[in-house]
Amino acid sequence: MRDRVRVVVQGKGRLSRRAGIAGALWAAGELAVTVGVVVMLLVVHQVWWTNRQALSAAHEVVRELEEGGWAPVPEDGAEEDPAAAASAVGPSDEPDDAGSSGDVPGNLGPRTAKPPPRESAYGILRIPRLGVAVPVAQGVDKRSVLDKGYAGHYTGTAQPGAEGNFALAGHRNTHGEPFRYINRLRAGDELIVDVRGKRYVYLVGQTLAETTERDTGVIAPVPRSTVTPGAGYSEPGAYITLTTCTPEYSSKYRLVVWGTLKR
Repeated sequence: MRDRVRVVVQGKGRLSRRAGIAGALWAAGELAVTVGVVVMLLVVHQVWWTNRQALSAAHEVVRELEEGGWAPVPEDGAEEDPAAAASAVGPSDEPDDAGSSGDVPGNLGPRTAKPPPRESAYGILRIPRLGVAVPVAQGVDKRSVLDKGYAGHYTGTAQPGAEGNFALAGHRNTHGEPFRYINRLRAGDELIVDVRGKRYVYLVGQTLAETTERDTGVIAPVPRSTVTPGAGYSEPGAYITLTTCTPEYSSKYRLVVWGTLKR
């Protein structure tokens, strides 16, 4: 009788393990791709869609104001709301659960006029060089002012055209990003403020490329940096200040542009 030959097949367990590992890696890859797509969509929503929404809404407010819907501004000499909050200079482009980047203290200089109602647009800031026309509202709260694509007026600073410092904050990125390119402004460029049928023209004088968010000197009645020696002014006058975050897509520092009222 012929001997029977027994054939032993080995390696099935090893192949099964390899197949299991490959399947796990494939599933992990699919999960990573899915997460990446979700993150990308969130970024698109934050950077592009919210920007378009805020920009469109801000343009509509500008149109309404231009057609005569100006909110009343009290006459000079009225008492100003003494409310004050934190001293952070300018908005933050980082998420903020509290919904506010904070106003500056209310003791930053002479109170020449009572501010308009908070969070309602009462004027227009025009920056001809940049083709910008943005509503101006009282306060620098993120959700109720800055995220609408508005320029926010710091509580406690001067009203448009008055002696002192008319200080504004605005987003550099997302939510209308009205101050995205203010770094391109040059000495002599016009900053025009229209409010209740009146126009005030300021001329850009100086730019501070970078300072800390706690440099409250930049929005003082006579604006002068407490961080960078020599940056700012030393004499009383009628000033305008624009503040925003820098570098782009970061809130680490503040970019500041100053101007003086054209007499």
